[in-house]
Order: sequence, then structure tokens, then C-alpha cells
Amino acid sequence: MKIKKIYYTSSFQKSWQKLSSKVKKKAIKKEKLFRDDAFYTSLLTHKLIGEFKNYWSFSIDYHYRVLFRFLKKGDVLFIDIGTHEICR
Repeated sequence: MKIKKIYYTSSFQKSWQKLSSKVKKKAIKKEKLFRDDAFYTSLLTHKLIGEFKNYWSFSIDYHYRVLFRFLKKGDVLFIDIGTHEICR
């Protein structure tokens, strides 16, 4: 699935500012993959459960994730970025 537009919450933007430049570089590369194919294998994109059942996540690396929601076809809202704790 190709992504047309990504929107960013203020919470995502605040979390982004706190990331190291190393993690930001990885995240930018992963976002490019995500834009071309939201379910690209290395992203490990998956739907969450429990209180986060309306959200999805993809991996930046072993420790960092992006929490997001699919909006209308091709549009996505990035909710937060951080360690796996953002999804708990």
C-alpha cells in the first residue's frame, strides 16, 4: 500500500526532537520505505491490541517504533515515536 500523505501530531513532533541524530537518520530511511509500501517486510508493520487496538506500529530498529493510524485511503497519522514503551 503506497502512502500519499503523512500527518504528524504535536506529540510525535515533541518525541522526534528528543531522538538522537542516529535514530533520526534511521527513522527517515524507514519512513521512505513506509511511504512506498506500508507493509514492507523490514518495517514489521502490525496492528496493535488492547487499548491500542485502533493503532498500528512499525519498527525503526530493535528499540524504536512509530505509532500510527491509517486515515482515509493513502493517508496516515503518525501519533508517536519512541521505544516499545509508547505502545504499552
